[in-house]
Amino acid sequence: MEYKTYLQSWADSYKNDLLHNIMPFWMEHGFDREHGGVYTCLDRDGTLIDTTKSVWFQGRFGFIAAFAYNNIEKNPAWLEASKSCIDFIEQHCTDADGRMYFEVKADGTPLRKRRYLFSESFAAIAMAEYALATGNRDYAERAMGVFRLIQHYAQTPGLLEPKYLPTLECQGHSLTMILINTASRIREAAEKLGLPMEDIQLLNDQIDRSLDALERYFIHPEFKALLETVGPNGEFIDTGMGRTINPGHCIETAWFILEEARYRGWDEHLKQLALTIFDWSWQWGWDEKFGGIINFRDCRNLPPQDYSQDMKFWWPQCESIIASLYAFDATGDEKYLERHQLISDWTYRFFPDKEYGEWYGYLHRDGSVAQPAKGNIFKGPFHVPRMLIKSFMLCNEILKK
Repeated sequence: MEYKTYLQSWADSYKNDLLHNIMPFWMEHGFDREHGGVYTCLDRDGTLIDTTKSVWFQGRFGFIAAFAYNNIEKNPAWLEASKSCIDFIEQHCTDADGRMYFEVKADGTPLRKRRYLFSESFAAIAMAEYALATGNRDYAERAMGVFRLIQHYAQTPGLLEPKYLPTLECQGHSLTMILINTASRIREAAEKLGLPMEDIQLLNDQIDRSLDALERYFIHPEFKALLETVGPNGEFIDTGMGRTINPGHCIETAWFILEEARYRGWDEHLKQLALTIFDWSWQWGWDEKFGGIINFRDCRNLPPQDYSQDMKFWWPQCESIIASLYAFDATGDEKYLERHQLISDWTYRFFPDKEYGEWYGYLHRDGSVAQPAKGNIFKGPFHVPRMLIKSFMLCNEILKK
């Protein structure tokens, strides 16, 4: 493969798609100029179908708008949108205990709070990215404040409800892996804006703790898999839940680790750990019959319980595109560019809506559209624009070598 031409073509495509498709769609249809923040429950053409606001998407779009501003184009409207989302979080989405809600009404009236710490995690990276965009150290300090709250709840026994049931002790992959990305995004702002070394050390300690947990508990070589749920000490739980592999989630973890390996001068141990996770998860996830990354597998090859197990969701494809570019950057091995071409060709064949813009979120196994909405409480302006921005940056970084 003549990789320079290939990567330049994709870099141009990623930037064009972000500038002329994805960001305009959400700025026009999602950005709430009345109450602040962003709506995500949009029909195929952008029509609002539910005014309920996902709190984690206030943080997610707050991050994306600033991330695009920092790395693609200094568009003041994006910076305005980022601040609007952060303001909405701080004014309406934070409970008296400092925890954040999961859903609120259009005007910010609270609806629901859940045990998960994802609303807080995404709020923190939005604040950090906005700090980088503006040079305002105060937002980096706010991000650190939220991060300390996350750690307090995550590490204090009894503060959070059990992940599953009190009678079955277990731990989940989700928070472990997301805290790698959360800490690394805050760390960039902390380093550039001169936060105290003790803050940076706190972030590095969390990354080390998550990396150790992934390797010690969640990776199970006997299945060549990273499992979603394990016992407190990594015990294999031989139930449907305990056997679950989420290939897209694992592939996302792989590129988080590759990013950290690169930060550490391509640390060899971390690089090999990430590549192992990526290679195993690709084998579990890639659909040889129809193409694309499948939702769920059972590590014993038993029938998965989840009803959407054989569907193709938008976000695992996005994570696979990023991971394949990171893996090529790390190794120079063309098998990862071939993997990038496989997943990109399939993704761009089925997910983009050529009539109304943006991407469908939910496809059947064969690539046919399961439902055409562009967003809901779980899908919105995050995975697709993050993939476009990260992939644009990776292509250009590889080309500069």
